[in-house]
Amino acid sequence: MSKKDNGAPLILAYLNERNRPYSAQDVFTNLQKQHGLGKTAVVKAMELLALEGKIKEKTYGKQKIYFADQAQFKDVKDADLKAMDGQISELTAELQTLTQSCRQLEAEMKELTSSLTTEEVISQIQELKTVRADHIARLEKIKSATNHVTPEEKEKVYKERDLYVKEWRKRKRLASDMMNLILEGYPKSKREFLEEVGVETDEDCKAVLPST
Repeated sequence: MSKKDNGAPLILAYLNERNRPYSAQDVFTNLQKQHGLGKTAVVKAMELLALEGKIKEKTYGKQKIYFADQAQFKDVKDADLKAMDGQISELTAELQTLTQSCRQLEAEMKELTSSLTTEEVISQIQELKTVRADHIARLEKIKSATNHVTPEEKEKVYKERDLYVKEWRKRKRLASDMMNLILEGYPKSKREFLEEVGVETDEDCKAVLPST
C-alpha cells in the first residue's frame, strides 16, 4: 500500500466484500494488525470514499456508519436468500461437527503426549520382571526350608505351655499359702524370713507369670 492512496482502495474492497455496516473504529480494528493502517488515515479514507460516492454514510448521533453502495449489487430473489440461509445452516452444522472432532482429537493427542514412550514402557517392563524374579526366588527359598513348624507341632507346644503355666500358678499359690501360715508365728518380716531360709521369689528372678 502506498502513502498516496492512504488505504482507501483497501477499505473500499473490504466494505464491498463484507457488505455490512461498520464504523471507522471497526474498520481500523479489523485492518490495522494485518495492514498497519493508522486510525486517522482510516477515518480520512472513509470520509473521502463517502464524499466520492463510492460508499454510503449514515450518522447516528455522534457516530458515523459506513457501508457499501448497494446499487452495485444485483437484486437477490427470495428463493436465493432462502437457499443461502439453508447453505449457512449446513455450513454452521458442519462447523460444529468439525469443531467437536478437533476437540476430541486434541484430547486424544494430549493423552498420547502424557503417556509413556515405547522406551519407557520397555524399561518399566524390565524392572517388573526383575522384581518378579526376586519374589520367585524368595518364595522358592521359603518352600525349600526344612525348619518349618507344622500346625500339629505348634498346637502341641501351646498345649504344653498352658500345662506348665497352670502348674506354675498352682505351685506359686501353694508356696504363698504355706509361707503365710509360717509368717503368722514368725517374729520377723517376710523379707527377713525369705533371706533366712534362702528362698528366691519370681520377683527376685524377674520372672513374670503369663496371664494366659
